Amino acid sequence: MASQVAALIEEVAEVRAKRDALLKASDWEVIMAKEKGTTLSAAFKTYRQDLRDITENVTTVDQVDAITWPTKP
Repeated sequence: MASQVAALIEEVAEVRAKRDALLKASDWEVIMAKEKGTTLSAAFKTYRQDLRDITENVTTVDQVDAITWPTKP
């Protein structure tokens, strides 16, 4: 049981690291939109929200393995 928990913690940490990198890679688009006074598309907002929610309700390694990453619009 302890090894399963450790594996889950490790896998979720890897998912969060990838998620954080993807969010960081798209931060410039948010900044540019703010600077120009334009709005982001609904699809782009949804993409970023889906990234933030990627580990929500993930409680098993199988669920981590089944994660479907959102596609950047």
